[in-house]
Amino acid sequence: MAEYRLDKFLALNGVGTRSQVKELIRKGLIRINGEAAKKPEQKIDPQKDQITAEGRILNFSETVYYMLHKPAGVITATDDKRHQTVMDLLEEKRTDLFPVGRLDIDTEGLLLITNDGETGHRLLSPKRHVDKTYYVETDSPIPSDAGERFAAGLDLGDFTSMPAHFELLSPNSGKLTIHEGKFHQVKRMFEAVGTTVVYLKRLTMGPLVLDETLEKGAYRKLTETEVEAIRTI
Repeated sequence: MAEYRLDKFLALNGVGTRSQVKELIRKGLIRINGEAAKKPEQKIDPQKDQITAEGRILNFSETVYYMLHKPAGVITATDDKRHQTVMDLLEEKRTDLFPVGRLDIDTEGLLLITNDGETGHRLLSPKRHVDKTYYVETDSPIPSDAGERFAAGLDLGDFTSMPAHFELLSPNSGKLTIHEGKFHQVKRMFEAVGTTVVYLKRLTMGPLVLDETLEKGAYRKLTETEVEAIRTI
């Protein structure tokens, strides 16, 4: 694990802003291996050094991965002055975390939050065509030819969707698997076949499958198997 400036490490762990951290150091409330820290720019190795803030031991992982069950009414952003964000749902207030992709404010389901920019980029890259499956409910019966039209690709004006797989579950519901992630894509695809989405939930993203034991708004760390799967996409 690389060395970090003390103030950056503390900020990543949610201890406070760099100015707040500087004040804690001045007051002797930050300790490195039991000794009071002397300056914010001091170098530390989180794997070897024990860092405490006001008596609390800080643990740090170089890369972290969380599966979040996003609820409706929460926006996919790192910060917003008007709405609650997905980052507000995390107890761990690290400044390097970000959501991979976005779900609309009224869309629920699987969202990956990490600080691994390279893996996040691969999952979103148009060249990799990562599958995403959604459960959909509509306000009227889904046309009988919707599956064929989705499979053929739909002209949505600014782009033509790639062939998608649709499984009808009931007259007004089904599962749609797409390979892109354009703005409002799923809603626009259903509008193109003559019906309107009233409920949308993402079930999968690449190899990740939403853990249905997670309540809405809850999250957990990915398992080692899940991490390996997304790192090798």
